Amino acid sequence: MLIDLENLPSDPALLQRLVRDMAGAVESRDGEIERLQSIIKKLQRAQFGRRSERLDPDQLALALEDLDADVARIQESRPVVGKPASERPPRRKPLPDRLPREEVRLDVDGKNCARCGGALHAIGESVSEMLDWVPAQLRVIRTVRPKYACRVCKTVAQAPAPERLIAGGLATPALLAQVLVSKYCDHTPLYRQSQIFARHGVDLARSTLAGWVGGACWWLEALHERLAKNVFASDHLFADDTPVPVLDPGRGRTKTGRLWVYAREQRPWGGPEPPAAVYLFAPDRKAERPVAHLQRFKGVLHVDGYAGFEQLTAKGDIVLAACWAHTRRKFYDVAQATGSPIAEEALRRIGELYAIEAEARGWPPPQRLIVRRERSKPVVADLKAWLDAQLAQVSGRSTLAEAIRYALARWQGLTRFLHDGCIELDTNPVERAIRPVALGRKNHLFAGSDGGGDRWAIVCSLVETCKLNDVEPYAYLTDVLTRMVDGHPINRLDELLPWAWKAANPVKG
Repeated sequence: MLIDLENLPSDPALLQRLVRDMAGAVESRDGEIERLQSIIKKLQRAQFGRRSERLDPDQLALALEDLDADVARIQESRPVVGKPASERPPRRKPLPDRLPREEVRLDVDGKNCARCGGALHAIGESVSEMLDWVPAQLRVIRTVRPKYACRVCKTVAQAPAPERLIAGGLATPALLAQVLVSKYCDHTPLYRQSQIFARHGVDLARSTLAGWVGGACWWLEALHERLAKNVFASDHLFADDTPVPVLDPGRGRTKTGRLWVYAREQRPWGGPEPPAAVYLFAPDRKAERPVAHLQRFKGVLHVDGYAGFEQLTAKGDIVLAACWAHTRRKFYDVAQATGSPIAEEALRRIGELYAIEAEARGWPPPQRLIVRRERSKPVVADLKAWLDAQLAQVSGRSTLAEAIRYALARWQGLTRFLHDGCIELDTNPVERAIRPVALGRKNHLFAGSDGGGDRWAIVCSLVETCKLNDVEPYAYLTDVLTRMVDGHPINRLDELLPWAWKAANPVKG
């Protein structure tokens, strides 16, 4: 309901009706707002309350989507006093310049004034933009190669057939990129994609799509290896792993494989290297896996509490930085379960460290180191003495004692940030890289084989690194696959790494 204060009706009856409509709309809106606030409070309790009451993050996201839709309906129906929507200044970010524009011009009827008949002259124009959607469209590319014969020597001339990514396959690089992005970025399993293609009138069996994925990943293997080599050449990395169910046909059920994730994130201290994430599949969680992955790595490795990482320090080339977020989580669980004031105090003290870090985020390492030594070091020293004192007073078998021992056992790693301005307090960068895998795991249910785990690692590495560098994965994979099938030199693979590709294709990225 739009109310223009400059053009109110003069009829008293119409004004009374307008006021009654406004009052009814306000009353209805207030009731809806109260109902939505109640729902939001319940969701907050479900998210931050006791573990047994918490919602799955995806369930919470779905609930919030519905709430946002409810709020939008209320906003659309409420009275709006002021200028029409087209004249109000926008409150959202401008639409990207790289998007194609289609101009619709709405002009007045005639070039004479409707009131006096005088000639009209242009004084400007009002421009507004709306975001449109062009539905996906399948098309067929026909490649025609004329044949020519020589009457003299009886030979035949014809242009050679272009190489295809999938030998004898129908898919262009763009279609293969769409299948890969849908499966590994948007978490749409191949059987669902097959159903989507069927709605477009094209019968593509799941087995056909699976063959395409395998063929495309064969082309991308070398690029994945190059990305891993680039990342492992850094001197500061984050490491973690996450389970991946893998079908075990011999037993008729699934076994648990692992995706090991290594992330590079130097933006918090203005480092020179672009962000990246590398995934490597392994059939188990043995300590020998990260040892093999990081055999050429030298530097600081940010890790969680997994004991297997300790083997990496044997040669002295790798130093482990422990994670304050995991340490905090131990005390948080105790505080939520028991209401322990000691756990609450530990959380408060750790919070002081994070508050200091928030102020120094983005500063160069020397400045961060100065702040840490002046402000964080006394907090850490007091926390260590306080934890030692509390451990002597609480029951040794309590969960609180376990949380304290967890922190003290990793104290050297937890305090490394006081000596290196490039070290972060936690492993959050690699935790964020793992989240898409967890979501994909829910949608895919499991990998069909160890090879499926390897393909998962290859595509996820490229897709996640694209996202970290603000590169659109579909445009990237389409162009990279096209270049590869056209014969891109193997010794120039660095040009196809996401950050280098973005620099050469600023509009596409």
